[in-house]
Amino acid sequence: MNSDYTQIIENAYKFVKPIKDHGKLATYIPELANVNPDKFGVHITKIDGNNFGIGDHLEKFSIQSIAKVLSLSLAVKFLGERIWTRIDVEPSGTKFDSLLLLETYKGIPRNPFINSGAIVICDILITHLENAREEFLEFVRDLSDIPDLNYSDDIADSEKATGYRNVALCNFIKSLGNIKNDPAEVLDFYFDMCSLEMNCEQVSRSFSFLANGGRKLSDGKRIITSSQAKRINALMLTCGFYDESGEFAFKVGLPGKSGVGGGIVALYPNNFTIAVWSPKLNSNGNSFKGMKLLETVTTHSEMSIF
Repeated sequence: MNSDYTQIIENAYKFVKPIKDHGKLATYIPELANVNPDKFGVHITKIDGNNFGIGDHLEKFSIQSIAKVLSLSLAVKFLGERIWTRIDVEPSGTKFDSLLLLETYKGIPRNPFINSGAIVICDILITHLENAREEFLEFVRDLSDIPDLNYSDDIADSEKATGYRNVALCNFIKSLGNIKNDPAEVLDFYFDMCSLEMNCEQVSRSFSFLANGGRKLSDGKRIITSSQAKRINALMLTCGFYDESGEFAFKVGLPGKSGVGGGIVALYPNNFTIAVWSPKLNSNGNSFKGMKLLETVTTHSEMSIF
């Protein structure tokens, strides 16, 4: 590992750890309310294979919406450019589970990372795969090199029991003609997808194909084309942090994606992937300390895409 990277990550971690955390746990998903709020870890995977982690970087957490980037990557493999007839590529400007703009845009979600967009992606995968639930899991197992990776029934059940807005979103999009399969089946798959659990090291490794022109680091296998990787990275930069995407681009300057489990993954094309986890969220649903740490890292390393 390039020692100055190690130093930058370590310094950023030690700087952010004692800061008062103004965030709150995502209590609307009962399982996530039980997580120890003081957990904090970070792991960086470089394109040359070197990696370094500190803190709770080897403890698993619920990746939640981070999984939406992986489901989009799989859907793009099947549909290519045609996928953008079903989903737009614009920041939403509204909350991640908002119904407001769906009527205006006739059931076309603003982007694939808000809940409505990810639900449409699940519908696309169900249409194109024999068994979307199993084949998506196989896809992520391959990306992450975790052969025994599995969905968390506890988290999925917890979300199913309280996911009324997602049920409303799916039915509303169905009424507007942009969901082709049975809404119950689509929602089941959506809740399972968001229930995956990984640690920071595994997340940073799983996402390294997007920093590596669409190829896996471990074996060079092509996952998506370099052009598709570029587009997914662009979407992560503009839409990866809900209503805080502009702020993240402004302060951190990297493509990334957050989840309400407190995880964030960010990447610098042709350089590195970094994953950070701290469960308490700011008012926009992004990890309070995770955002601070990434801002500190890119400020001190002067490594951003700008």
